[in-house]
Order: sequence, then C-alpha cells, then structure tokens
Amino acid sequence: MENSLDIKSALEFYLLAGVDETIGDSALSLSAPPQKVILPLNIKPQTAIPASAPLRQATTELAQATAQACQNAHELCAKAQNLTELRQAVENFDGCALKLTAAHTVFGDGNPEAKIVLIGEAPGADEDRVGIPFVGRSGQLLDKMLSYIGLDRSKYYITNILPWRPPGNRTPTGGEIAVCLPFLKRQLELINPDYILLLGGSSANALFDNQDPISKLRGHWLEYPLNNGKTAKALATFHPAYLLRNSGQKAKAWADLLKLHKEAVG
Repeated sequence: MENSLDIKSALEFYLLAGVDETIGDSALSLSAPPQKVILPLNIKPQTAIPASAPLRQATTELAQATAQACQNAHELCAKAQNLTELRQAVENFDGCALKLTAAHTVFGDGNPEAKIVLIGEAPGADEDRVGIPFVGRSGQLLDKMLSYIGLDRSKYYITNILPWRPPGNRTPTGGEIAVCLPFLKRQLELINPDYILLLGGSSANALFDNQDPISKLRGHWLEYPLNNGKTAKALATFHPAYLLRNSGQKAKAWADLLKLHKEAVG
C-alpha cells in the first residue's frame, strides 16, 4: 500500500526534516497541474524532544581550565594577609597564559597605605620591560596631570586589572580578566582605600561587572564595597593612552581630576 501526499504536504515534510534544496532532471513548471509524490511508509518523523527533558550544557576544556584557575586564584588570595604575600602569590601563579609571554609581573606601585588607588587595564611594553605600572608615555602624562592636583606616587597607589602584558597590547579576553580579577580585588581589600580612580572603560567594566562605555561611566561617583561593610567612592575617567590619541578629550579628563581633587584632596 502506498501513501500519497500532494506537493504542498511533501514540501512541508521535507522542510521539517531539514531539507533546504532540491535537485531534479527537469525544471518544475509552476503552471503544470499538481502532481502526487509517492513516499514510502517507512519514513518516520523525528521524535521531538520533550520540553521537560534536561539539556546538557557543553563545557569546553578552555572553560574548565579558566574556572579552575579562578578557583586557584581565589584560594591564593584568601591566604595572602598583606601586599608582600599577595605579590608573591601573583608571581608564583601559573593559571594565566599571559605570564608565559610577559617579561615581568607588574604588580603595583606607590603608597600601599594611601587612601586613593588608581586602576588601569594592563601593562604596556615599557611597563612589562621594567615591572612597574604606568612608566611609559601614558604614565608620564598621567603623572603630569595628577601633579596639577597635588598628587604623586607617595600619595596614591597604582595598579592594573592584569599583572601581565597581553601580547602586542591586544585587548584582554574575558577569561584572562576573570582569572586575574581576584588578585586586584584582594589588593583593594588589603589597601582599603577611600577613593578609586578607574583609568579607562575596561577597568571600570571589570571591577563593576558591566559593559557601559567610558563615555557613560566617567564623571559619576560609584560605590565599591570593601571590608566590613565599608565602601570606596569610585570615579571613572579616560585612560591616559586614549588621551594621547585623542587630545580633544583632555578637558573632560581634567574635569574628572578636579572632581577627585575636590572630594579626596582639597
């Protein structure tokens, strides 16, 4: 016995089965009368997956390695009781591949007891070469701008989200940031500052876990939770490397520094 279906039903069946093209010996005439397509009875539709059936989420080896590295970083941070111990933990940490291509671990610089902490994204070529954050052209510009509001490295502490330079100064991946972020947060816990100046959108996005552009974040005070219920007032501004490429934005960055000066210095 044969099961006969018209053309429309056959096409619907093929679409449901995943067919997306047809091949024949002759062209189909749209003016010809409808034809019958003979399908064998042994063709069975695919069984639909019940809505209640649990879906197994695929986990890549890279995701597993990142999760394990994050866990290891958290455990090391919990053991570090001061910045010296934390620096040693970072230098001994092998959970981030950036360390393999970096010349130095760039931990932090300045006064560890200062009430102001500055945070950038990652070391550049100059910082990687000497192992100190913000010593290149962008760092020199930053030092000059901060000097106008009475700040130098004896009065603030400066660090980055990542302690290792990404090759070619490329943008860090989400996994790299996630692995290194526990070390930054532990630095903030140990320093316990009153104010945080975030240099660039990447550092602000990482610390506050958002994706807002720096144009939206800058110039507004935010609150970052620290120890024992204390919060630090955080202010985002343009990264000095961006200002070197876009000098027209320096006026906005200067306005941000004046806001910091009025609140934290003046």
